[in-house]
Amino acid sequence: MANPTAEKLSRDEFFYGHKACAGCGGALAVRAALKVLGQNAVSVLPAGCMSAVGFNFPQLCFSNNSIISTFAGTASMLTGIEAGLRAKGYRDFTAVGFAGDGGTADIGIQALSGAIDRNDNILYICYDNEAYMNTGIQKSGLTPFGARTTTTPAGRNIHGNLRPKKNMFEIAAAHDIPYAATASVGYLADFIKKVEKASKIRGTKYIHVIAPCPTGWGIAADETVEIAREVVDCGLWYLAEYENGEFTLNHRPKAFSDAEAYLKKQGRFQHLDPEDVNTVIRERDKKWAFIEKNFRL
Repeated sequence: MANPTAEKLSRDEFFYGHKACAGCGGALAVRAALKVLGQNAVSVLPAGCMSAVGFNFPQLCFSNNSIISTFAGTASMLTGIEAGLRAKGYRDFTAVGFAGDGGTADIGIQALSGAIDRNDNILYICYDNEAYMNTGIQKSGLTPFGARTTTTPAGRNIHGNLRPKKNMFEIAAAHDIPYAATASVGYLADFIKKVEKASKIRGTKYIHVIAPCPTGWGIAADETVEIAREVVDCGLWYLAEYENGEFTLNHRPKAFSDAEAYLKKQGRFQHLDPEDVNTVIRERDKKWAFIEKNFRL
């Protein structure tokens, strides 16, 4: 799909009528991905926001075949579905998983690693809202440094989360996966192109898309796309691909926008002091030095 726009996407809806919060970045990611993959996509969703808002008896908010998996079993259930449909003679389908950051980087990482090791023909999409939002905004392995959550509160001595965010993109790449990519709902055309590309590659594919949660991030419901774009523009997230053993950077800001302004727009970072902000910027610059040395630009 060259230069995808909303007008070029399918008018069919495969995820609608759900109970997600206003401005939910995860719902936007799932909706866009299924529009690309079409009615023959078979989706697996573990315990998390998208299963909680998409499977509400007596309503099912997916018009394609979809199923809830165990929290840890997104990738392993995808393996079984792909093998089962293939054994039944089906060929024109995509087994796709949609899991949050906790269900991917923490609870589901073993099953994902195993699927990549077997090179199962599946597509795994992590919609990353940077905490366990569905169960009360607890820290996950993908919560960034300094973020306030219910399990990493901001106090006088400790200013939110003390640990860095896991780099799941490079963890997947370290398996020599056929295809991995990062994305953001703030750059939706880039995300759509990567989903389409992944759907045509045989083997295990992994896409990690930043999908802000207004409730957990402390932003207005109409700021989701803006903040998801800004995290890329200020250099705290990057758009890249891994394929054939090489990393490629897809978007390089000419100059970073104000990282402190990005942080301070969000309730979860309001407590950060100048030293905390400098730590965030220092780590960003260190990461970009690595990117410029090791990625195709």
